[in-house]
Amino acid sequence: MSTKPLSGIRVLDLTRVLAGPFCTMMLADLGAEVVKIERPDGGDDARQYGPFLPSGESGYFASVNRGKKSVVLDLKDPDSRETFFALLDRADVLVENFRPGTMERLGFGSDVLRARNPRLVYASVTGFGRSGPDAGKAAYDVIVQARSGLMSLTGHDADEPVRVGSSISDILAGIYTATGVCAALRERERSGVGCDLDLAMLDCSVSVLENAVARFTLSGEPPVPLGTRHPSISPFQAFRAADGQLVIAAGNDQLWRTLCRALGDEPLADDPLLVTNQDRCHNAAHLESQVNVRLAARPVAEWLSILEQARVPASSINDMSHVLADPQLAARGMWHPLVDRDGRRVLTAGTPFRIDGEKPALQPSWPRLGEHTEEVRNAWLMPARGVSGPMLPGNGAVESPTAPAASGS
Repeated sequence: MSTKPLSGIRVLDLTRVLAGPFCTMMLADLGAEVVKIERPDGGDDARQYGPFLPSGESGYFASVNRGKKSVVLDLKDPDSRETFFALLDRADVLVENFRPGTMERLGFGSDVLRARNPRLVYASVTGFGRSGPDAGKAAYDVIVQARSGLMSLTGHDADEPVRVGSSISDILAGIYTATGVCAALRERERSGVGCDLDLAMLDCSVSVLENAVARFTLSGEPPVPLGTRHPSISPFQAFRAADGQLVIAAGNDQLWRTLCRALGDEPLADDPLLVTNQDRCHNAAHLESQVNVRLAARPVAEWLSILEQARVPASSINDMSHVLADPQLAARGMWHPLVDRDGRRVLTAGTPFRIDGEKPALQPSWPRLGEHTEEVRNAWLMPARGVSGPMLPGNGAVESPTAPAASGS
C-alpha cells in the first residue's frame, strides 16, 4: 500500500483553530491535497495564538496546519464566491467548522453544494451538532469537557474537577471527522455519490467515556475523579518512591503477585484485603499505603529497572523534556521539524500512522496566508477553464467583513 493512500483527493478546508484543522491535517498527512480557504483580513484565528516563532508566526497554527495550501477568499464577495464554486466543482471533500446555519446563510449549505457536486463529501464539525435544542450554540474545548462529563472524571476529587491537559474534545472531534471522511470516500467508490457528515464535539467526547456510562447505569452512582487510579483495575496508578512518582499497572492477579515479588515482599500478595483485583479495588487506600511504604526504599530510576526486569508495566511521569528525549519516540520517528521563513526549525509531533512499516512523508512547512493562491489557480482552475476562467484574488485583494464565529477551540 502507498504511504499516501489519499493521494489524488482534493479537500477544501474552511476550518479554523483546532477541531477542523486537526482533521484536515490528518487528511493531508495521508496524502490529500488540502486547500485552506481563509479570509483576507488575518485568516484563521489561530494565526494570532501563541507560542510565537522568532519570525512572529504562530507555533500553534503551524502545529496543526502542516502540508496545507492557503488561498484567501472573501465568501461574501461575488468574485470570490464564483472562484469558490469553481474550486468546489473539482473538490472531493469539504470540511467546515462554522456554527450550524452559517454556511446556509452564505449560500453554501450542504444541499446546495452537493447538488452542484454530487460526489462531494461534505463534513461539518460543530460543538453540538446540527440538531437538538443547543445546535446553534458556540462551543470551546473546556465547555465540552465540562458538559460531556469528562471533567467530572478528571482530577483528584469531586470538589476540584480538572480539564484534561490537552484540548482533547477538539482533537477527538477532528479524529472522528477524518475517520468519517475516509469511510465516506470508500463508500463513494461503491455508490458514486458523496454524503453529508455531521460531527459534534459533545458527541465525540461522550463516545470515549469508556466505562463511566455503564458504571452509572448499573450502580446509580455518578463516577467521581480518582486521581491516577482506575475504577476497576488495581494497582493501576501513580505511587511515590524515594525521590518522586512512578506509575505501575499490574492489571491482573498474576502481575500483582509478580509486583509484590519485585518489591521484595511476596507475602504481601496474600494479604486478605488484596488477594484479588476486586479486593484491591475495594481497598484502594490500603493498597496504596502498602505499596508506597515499600517503594520509599529506592529512587524512581532503580524501581523502573527492577520492574522492567520483572516485566511489570511501569513508567516514570515524564515532562516534555523527557518526552522529547524518549528513545522509543525517536525510533518511531515521532518528531517532525517544521521550518519557518527564516530557516529556523520548530519541532512538532509527527503522525502516528505507519503503513507497511513506513510512515507518510510529512511536509516541512505550513502555509502563509494566501501563499498558494496562484498555484491553486493554475492547478485547479486553468486546466479545465483556461486562462479566461475565474481568477483567485491576490492576497488581501478584497476587504473582508467580519467572519462568522466558528465552533471549537
